[in-house]
Amino acid sequence: MGFISIASYLPEMLRGTWITVQVTFLSAIVAFFVAFLFGLGRLSRWKLINGICYVVVEFIRGTSLMVQLFWLYYVLPFFGISFNELLTGIVAIGLNYGAYGSEIVRSSIKAVPSGQREAGIALNLSPIQIMMRLIIPQAFIRMIPPFGNLLIELLKGTSLVSFITLADLTYEAMTLRNHYYSEQGMIFALLLVIYFILAYAMTLGMRALEKRMSAGRL
Repeated sequence: MGFISIASYLPEMLRGTWITVQVTFLSAIVAFFVAFLFGLGRLSRWKLINGICYVVVEFIRGTSLMVQLFWLYYVLPFFGISFNELLTGIVAIGLNYGAYGSEIVRSSIKAVPSGQREAGIALNLSPIQIMMRLIIPQAFIRMIPPFGNLLIELLKGTSLVSFITLADLTYEAMTLRNHYYSEQGMIFALLLVIYFILAYAMTLGMRALEKRMSAGRL
């Protein structure tokens, strides 16, 4: 009986899974660039850039992701700016987790020994060359584990897009719950399993990346 029931609503769950994967992947790209943009900005010697990045990061981190979603989707249209559900989710989640990721970038770069910069100066490298060729490659290895954790949190955070009517995995599960109320336990169990599979796949991917990046550096 249980397997027959799962077969009846599995297509909807898989359709929602595909939306969740899209939101996760595209939001992660946005978050990655935001993290480096603000992370490097926080390290700038120019106080104006440093100050702007600090204020923006703290504001994003200090406000709820759900409220940010609502602002982008429901409030901005009053000012003539509107996004569809998918783009709203990608932008909001990318900015939110990118702000958290900026601290990972900043702290990882600062953790690189100062001797590396001195070596770059001795080789007559420009500040940009020192950062791109020496500092960031070494710092990136330190970033992988915390970025992996942040990516898992980002995946779980995508469930909030259901509140702006984007038909992701959580939205489909809640819709199915209304139609198959007596089987809500099975529906939510399947929901947990799918999220776990996605999260575990990400974990394995980040471990493989860390192992590959660390090869020959020990």
